[in-house]
Amino acid sequence: MELGVYSFAEVDGQHPSDRLRDLLEEIELADQVGLDVYGVGEHHRPDYAVSAPAVVLAAAAARTERIRLTSAVSVLSSDDPIRVFQQFATLDDLSNGRAEIMAGRGSFIESFPLFGYDLEDYNRLFAEKLERLLEIRARPAELGVYPEPVQAPLPVWIAVGGTPESAYRAGSLGLPMALAIIGGLPERFAPFAEIHRRAAVEAGFDLPPPLSINGHGLVAATSQEAAETAYPAVKKAMDRIGRERGWPPLERPTYDASRTLRGSAYIGSPQEVAEKILFQHEIFRHDRFLVQFSVGRLPHKTVMRSIELFGTEVAPLVRRELAPAQIP
Repeated sequence: MELGVYSFAEVDGQHPSDRLRDLLEEIELADQVGLDVYGVGEHHRPDYAVSAPAVVLAAAAARTERIRLTSAVSVLSSDDPIRVFQQFATLDDLSNGRAEIMAGRGSFIESFPLFGYDLEDYNRLFAEKLERLLEIRARPAELGVYPEPVQAPLPVWIAVGGTPESAYRAGSLGLPMALAIIGGLPERFAPFAEIHRRAAVEAGFDLPPPLSINGHGLVAATSQEAAETAYPAVKKAMDRIGRERGWPPLERPTYDASRTLRGSAYIGSPQEVAEKILFQHEIFRHDRFLVQFSVGRLPHKTVMRSIELFGTEVAPLVRRELAPAQIP
């Protein structure tokens, strides 16, 4: 299983220039401790520092050697597929073949009026632009789209937040799916993985495309330290978004339930986080796991320590458990 981190680069009063410097240090550390993937989200709001993931990832490419660099997500519905391909093809060249696109419709809607799109076309725009992006990546030179990336084809993942139709579309196109689980019981999302795999088989693909599970978390030396450190930041972030979407405020019992083995949050000691990843692997048999540590923006040193523990303690436990059995 590939293990990685993603970030939306929350600012929470910090100047974007300072937050971006911290973000690059976080990506660099993730590379140094042996993690496989780092993702950066796209937002068009004052509470996030990144509206152009490819630019940030290009800066990260110059400071890293091995880690794969992906958007998380690129809001394809309100972007130009040609420019998206060009930006990530350029990133692929700069990173010597480490770029990926994670395409999605986004969890916020600010980009639609910003770029002159009608929200009534939310679903149609994504379907049309995804089709165009896949056409471009299949034959970029023939269509006059440059530069040529190192990877052919340039990897494209589909980010899914909770609709069976999206899971089916990703599978039917033979595309990897990133399934975000940030609340409730993760096992309830198992049908999405099956829909994704079944759609790929029905479409004639020999092998099911990869699946990533994406979630929120924090790793600290002890379970109590992780729980007490993360709670104020998570509550602040969830309550802010909840006010916009009509969710009730996050209460401590709900938060604590999310930290249990069957909950959605990966907040705990290295052993606890590794156990939860392995527990969910029994459910999903996924190929990749990405975790967001900076929910509600924690101090930079806290995020850095979490990345360090994730790479040096959690990852070895997971990899050792999932390593193929050696034949004597």
